[in-house]
Order: sequence, then structure tokens, then C-alpha cells
Amino acid sequence: MAKEKQEEEIKTDGWKDTFSDLMNLLLCFFVLLYSMSNVDEVKYAELVASLSNSFSIFSGGAQAVGEGTLVSSGATQLSNLDEFYTDMGKKAESDVEEDPLKQYEEKQMQKKKDDTEEIYSQVVEAAENSRLQDSLDVTMDDGYNYVMISLSGGVLFKSGSADIQSGAKQIMSGVGSLLKRYENKRIKIEGHTDNVPIKNSKYDSNLWLSTARAAKVYEYLTKKCHVKSGHMEASGRGEEEPIASNKTEAGRSKNRRVEIKIYSDTD
Repeated sequence: MAKEKQEEEIKTDGWKDTFSDLMNLLLCFFVLLYSMSNVDEVKYAELVASLSNSFSIFSGGAQAVGEGTLVSSGATQLSNLDEFYTDMGKKAESDVEEDPLKQYEEKQMQKKKDDTEEIYSQVVEAAENSRLQDSLDVTMDDGYNYVMISLSGGVLFKSGSADIQSGAKQIMSGVGSLLKRYENKRIKIEGHTDNVPIKNSKYDSNLWLSTARAAKVYEYLTKKCHVKSGHMEASGRGEEEPIASNKTEAGRSKNRRVEIKIYSDTD
């Protein structure tokens, strides 16, 4: 019994050693945290720059670390989320390929423009070679649909008549030779008048007169000049489409005309 009692008295409180070790570790841990709370700004900037060059997770080069919109400036950037998403959305929209249908339409429009400009150049050159540049006007419409040859009604016809004057037949022959190059195109002949009312034994109105003049030009081109009529048509517009004011004689003279339109999109 005496021996057992002596052994019990020799034992120490072992848990105190463990507790002491734990307290020492905790103290070291908190000292370490305290030391890390004072960040060297220069070293931090170098670290950020290094990481920003190594990470890139957004399209277009937006950085996830360092230069990243959300990381480098800390939590204060949360107030700028709307701007961030807007910029990212714009970038995403710019990366999307154009609609194939839109690309096709643009390509077709460019082709039509090129074709119409080519016809315009050819007609102008042919008119100059035939010395017709002073007898007609050559233009293109804004939509590049056709090239238009405009002939003065005063040169082609007498007042109130649809018969082509003998002095204008040479001009018409030159125009006919020019048009033979475009027999595979749609050609539209339109007659126009001023707004002065007309009524005689042949024509009840300007509409009838303009239609008759367009028909006479059509007839001359097909029968005398032998231009194929497969894609050719004639119509009268009367006084409905003036190109100048009808209040002056000069304006009315411009409105009395025959227009020959060569369309570029019909083969």
C-alpha cells in the first residue's frame, strides 16, 4: 500500500504542458497575422503586375487578377458592376459575327452598284463617241437600279404631237445603236409632259399624249433600229413626275421629255 501511494505522488499535471504548447502556437499565429497586416505596397504592386500578366480569363484580354475590373480595386468595385457588365456586353456584341443574310444583302447591293456604274460609264462613252452628249442626259438613280437616258420632248416632237420629227431621227438612230448592247436588260421607255392642259382630235389629255410619245419611241427603236423588244416596255406618266417647276417656260420645257431606263439587275 505504501508503494502505490508513493507512485501517485510522483505524477504531474501533463495537460498543462500541452496547454502551454497550444498557447505558444496561438501566440505565434496571431503575431504572424499582425505582421502580415502591414503590406508593402511596392511588393504588392509587383505581385499584382506579375499575376495580371499570367492570368487572362475574359475574351478581349480582360484580366482576372491585378488589372481585373473586379479584383484589383477590391470591394469598392462592386458599386461599378453595372458599368462592368455594360462594357463586357459591348465587347461580346462586337465579337458576334454579322448576320449571314445581312452580309448577302450587302454583297448583292455592292454588285448592283458596280453593274450600274459600269453601264453608266459605257453609255456616257458611247454617247460621246456618237457625238450625242449635247442631245441627251445620262444619269443614275440613287438606288443604283438603272441608268437613264433623257431626251428632250421639244427636240423629238412638235407641240401636241407624238410623231418623231425628221431632225430627231439621227439622234434616235444613235440611241438605238447604243441600246443594242443592252438587249438582255430590261429597258423601260417613259413619256412625260408639262401640266398645261391639252385636248385635240388625237389626245384627250397629257396622259394620252405622253403614252403615245413613249409608244412612238418604242416603235422607232424596234422597227427602224432593230432593237429587240423582249425586255422593252413603254408607258406614259403625263404631268405626274415633273423634274422642274411648271411655273416657267424653261421648267415646262424640261418636263416635256422621254426617259429611257436601262435596268442593271435583269439579264
